Amino acid sequence: MKDTSSNQVKFCTKCVISELRPTSTIEAEHTRGEKKPTTAFKDGVCDACRWAILKETEIDWDKREQELIDLCSKHRKDNGEYDVIVPASGGKDSMYVSHILKHKYKMNPLTVTWAPNIWTEAGQKNHLNLIKSGFNNVLISVNGKVHRKLTRLAFENIGHPFQPFIFGQRSVGPKLALQHNISLIFYGENVAEYGNNIMDNYDPIMKPELYTCYDIDNPETVLGGVPIKDLYESHNLTRADLIPYRSPSMEDVTSKNLEVHYMSYYRKWVPQENYYYAMKNTHFEPSETRTTGSYSKYSGLDDKLEWLHYYMMFIKYGMGRATADASQEVRTDKITRDEAVKLVQLYDSEFPVQHLPDYLDYMDLDEKTFFEIIDSFRSEVLWQKDDNGEWRLMHQVDF
Repeated sequence: MKDTSSNQVKFCTKCVISELRPTSTIEAEHTRGEKKPTTAFKDGVCDACRWAILKETEIDWDKREQELIDLCSKHRKDNGEYDVIVPASGGKDSMYVSHILKHKYKMNPLTVTWAPNIWTEAGQKNHLNLIKSGFNNVLISVNGKVHRKLTRLAFENIGHPFQPFIFGQRSVGPKLALQHNISLIFYGENVAEYGNNIMDNYDPIMKPELYTCYDIDNPETVLGGVPIKDLYESHNLTRADLIPYRSPSMEDVTSKNLEVHYMSYYRKWVPQENYYYAMKNTHFEPSETRTTGSYSKYSGLDDKLEWLHYYMMFIKYGMGRATADASQEVRTDKITRDEAVKLVQLYDSEFPVQHLPDYLDYMDLDEKTFFEIIDSFRSEVLWQKDDNGEWRLMHQVDF
């Protein structure tokens, strides 16, 4: 995390994220107190906004689409077998990627879903809508008892209840590809779209270390903030319990010539346009109401824990779901920065109280302990208590 000992937090002058936004690291090394790298700023502008400008001024999208056409021609099978794996929840982005590969680029995708922690009604419906829209799907549902324990450990130790899900979701595509003798996997966007190293946007392929790092036979691999050896010795888990979280090895990837690609490299990535595409061409359905913590009705609808994930981002970094949604819509000229600031100030701090009973039940916590865990992740740089004993965010984006 960036040094803010001067008690000053800078915000991007074009969108609404701050210099505290963490960039992606190896999840299998994530421990409490880890100092994560943060989004780079240049002349007051974050890398995500700089990339948004480059997308409009320097990238030859016709050339990149021809690269996609050539890639599909290389991997397309003429015998009816699957030729590409698409990890897909039934959300707008995976619907878009699956549909366009099948209907525009004439591929035969097999979609795969790592089941959400706590399905929402909308999530279950859209997962079925994915199948209804004409796609075969493999649903991976892991041992609920084990997954709940890992989720609780991740929440307690690193304030990241979504981490066990990420372990599964990131490697499920390559693992299924190996099982079906398929060498091409497509995910949606590179996280560099939102603030990771800007140069990553020039590489169509996901770094293999991101999906080969979950080695359950390495005692130092960390899951839920706990080394594997301690999961075995202190938390009554077995190797069999962790098999679903095991990633393919680097040797597996290289020997089978696996290629994990980002669609955002080949086609200009605009989340709202993906939503319009999915609405027009598939059976995707948005939420009937806005998402707590934001203003959107069409993003991240699958898993009730995603609401808590974004709330913990707000607690740890001062930026929640409204910040994430509004920032990308500023970059794509859907809203102005002033509108984004108002939305962040209005919604970012909302706690998903409607899901609280589900969280307590899922992680077997009482309400007092639950909120004590949340408060333990508040940084002194960002949070202070006022005269009434209420937490107050010290640094928030402004006009």
